Amino acid sequence: MPASTSTVTTSNIPKNEKTARLRSSPDTETAPPLEVKEHDFFWTYTEEPHRTRRMAIIKAHPEVTKLCGPEPLTKYLVLLVVTIQVLAAYNLQNTPFWSLRFWSTAYIIGATANQNLFLAIHEISHNLAFRKAELNRALAVFANLPIGIPYSASFRPYHLTHHKSLGVDGLDTDLPTRFEAVFLDSLLGKAFFCTFQILFYALRPVFVYKVPFTSIHFANIFAQGLFDVILVRYTSLHSLWYLILSSFLAGSLHPCAGHFIAEHYIFTPLPSSAKDPLTNTSIPETFSYYGVLNYLTYNVGLHNEHHDFPAVPWSRLWEVNRVANEFYRDLPRHRSWVGVIWSFVMDEKVGMTCRVKRKEGGRIVGSGSKWSQAEVEA
Repeated sequence: MPASTSTVTTSNIPKNEKTARLRSSPDTETAPPLEVKEHDFFWTYTEEPHRTRRMAIIKAHPEVTKLCGPEPLTKYLVLLVVTIQVLAAYNLQNTPFWSLRFWSTAYIIGATANQNLFLAIHEISHNLAFRKAELNRALAVFANLPIGIPYSASFRPYHLTHHKSLGVDGLDTDLPTRFEAVFLDSLLGKAFFCTFQILFYALRPVFVYKVPFTSIHFANIFAQGLFDVILVRYTSLHSLWYLILSSFLAGSLHPCAGHFIAEHYIFTPLPSSAKDPLTNTSIPETFSYYGVLNYLTYNVGLHNEHHDFPAVPWSRLWEVNRVANEFYRDLPRHRSWVGVIWSFVMDEKVGMTCRVKRKEGGRIVGSGSKWSQAEVEA
């Protein structure tokens, strides 16, 4: 299943080095092949590659573990972006919703700011803003305020399960459902998905499995409701609509929204026998992006590095790449998030099913099929 090569590339290294890294050799033991069927996902029977690569990197570069731990700067950045959004909402309180000023501000400033807050909450979900769990939960609720709709409390358990159960059918809610694969795997369907993908990411998890309602969810809903009421009371309903529109556009046809697709969709599959000799894993199913938009998105583009070391904060992911560069320099990566969206929609050989799936492995973080109260809140 070839795909566009305009957005997926490998680093500019000598050809002999590249082929040595991404080799397919009949003399070496190979993993069970990907099971690929027409209009189906890439089914695999191997373990996700990040744990294996993490162990290999730690063995080769034990100093990388010193990069783990909270980043104090995160809370100040959250405060700055929340302030920007509140001021923007205040300034638009008397601006008509259907006006160029309202929509251009929401797209250029609001969507960029709220995408930044989405990814701040992503960072905070890994307890990477404070050492104390309760302070991370509180900061996530605060970062949620300009988004307009409460979601930070639910995001964390689903996201941590995504890490523990990457690609596992029925557990990883980042995967498109069978319904999406059937009804949206066309040019128009993919365009619809990219336009409304924030709604798919918001609603899909509850159709896969439900997490228990906890005191954190209550605090999230209460704080968000109180903030929205106060905002409308002292400005106007237009201010609240600005925040909600900003959130919608942040997950729609916006340059920063390209990361949603870029992270795990396969654009150029390798032969099933291709393995990484440094880690003995099949590659790839996670893709990094090293471009300028990382400055606005907590370096979420360094996605291989993040999945390999989820306890390393955004500010030190570049150092992970530098220290263990031999593990990353040859991996396929994306040049452009805008190019990712374009190729995803326009290339008929790339679509909703271009994801690796596993029938077994992973787990919902917790005991059995349920989360313990302590694990959700810790």
